[in-house]
Amino acid sequence: MLRLLVLTGFFFSAHAAISCYGDNGKPVDWFIIYKLPNHPEHGWYEYGMKYKYQDAFTNGWKDGAHLINDTMGALGKTLQQLYNSQSVKNEDVGYALYNDQPPSEGNNSASYGHTKGVVLLDKEQGFWLIHSTPHFPPPVNQRYSWPKNGIRNGQSFLCVTYPFSQFNTIGKQLQFNHPLFFNQFIPESFESDLPDLVKAVKDKIPTSSSWTQQVTLTSAQGKNFVSFSKYGRFGDDLYSGFVAQALKRSLLVEFWPNSQGVLSSNCSMKYHVLNINNVTFAGGLHFHSQHDHSKWCVSESLTGEEQWTCIGDMNRNKGEQKRGGGTVCTSDPVVWKSYRALVGGWEPCND
Repeated sequence: MLRLLVLTGFFFSAHAAISCYGDNGKPVDWFIIYKLPNHPEHGWYEYGMKYKYQDAFTNGWKDGAHLINDTMGALGKTLQQLYNSQSVKNEDVGYALYNDQPPSEGNNSASYGHTKGVVLLDKEQGFWLIHSTPHFPPPVNQRYSWPKNGIRNGQSFLCVTYPFSQFNTIGKQLQFNHPLFFNQFIPESFESDLPDLVKAVKDKIPTSSSWTQQVTLTSAQGKNFVSFSKYGRFGDDLYSGFVAQALKRSLLVEFWPNSQGVLSSNCSMKYHVLNINNVTFAGGLHFHSQHDHSKWCVSESLTGEEQWTCIGDMNRNKGEQKRGGGTVCTSDPVVWKSYRALVGGWEPCND
């Protein structure tokens, strides 16, 4: 049995299934959040806590109904399922929190993947939350809060509700991502059904010689997502070396460009990868990628039958070529349209 901390929370009613929760306070199949960077024209603190939101019913971006640190918002309410009850032991709920920059700085290790997320599930269903925020979320014996260093820059979140059976496949992907888990517990009763999730949490690495894996995950409501994961031994960029060629689409990629060894836009292969340098929302809100810690990409072409949007946890730099990580993609045309419209400029290729 895998337990690092005493579990806080998980007094669910007999009918309350674990799920992503929307900005309206109700369970949703999936949601996407774009936490905005702070901006001097709108008040440094408050604006750094605002976000844009979308799910299957919003038809694109909407202003977040709350601030990002509010437990009534989509992110806070979803994660409140970790924190909102008295401290108990519950053998029917599993969780795994991981972050290459965990809340406790002393645990940082570049030998793990550059990957951040939360898995929470019971025997019926659960959610996989993929995000870009360092030092987040707090361990389950604390309470929901937003890290102070998360205010300044933009951040990205994808939450999808999956049936129980999908979490073994998610476990396989996590083995390639090679996360630094900082708080986890998988009940013994899950181990026979989810052996690959157990392996991931026990820090087992993949045995595949390709060091990459692409799988289709199906949400609780039947929506397909495509997950791309790479182990560090792949030794190449996630986007140009794997995702663009697999999707057969040139990609525009948004990532944190302030790290060392940033890779230039790459047009050397059939499907190109171009670095976004400016993000523009409707209504005049815009910011440079230097103020954005989110990680997402969108297919470049404005024509074609199938367009893609991916949200993940990897940058484009030389160091991360040798680290695990991944991204999860959807061919939802509304999501693609909403993200493609954000691209305010990109770095052209030199070759």
